Amino acid sequence: MQHDAGMRAAARAVYEAVYPTEDWAPVAFDEAERLGTVRYRQAVEAAGRVAACLLTDGSRQLALLL
Repeated sequence: MQHDAGMRAAARAVYEAVYPTEDWAPVAFDEAERLGTVRYRQAVEAAGRVAACLLTDGSRQLALLL
């Protein structure tokens, strides 16, 4: 993810939204990325799915802005 700053930011947003506390994510995003944890990989996959949805449907992009 380090090569794509936008996708990395999206993966971080997903990770922090899904695992907001120490109870859920005892490993911070940067450490999870470095270790390649399951939760990190899931956040990356979710960010990729969101990006695919937004790239294929312009009306979804507009709905997020309103």
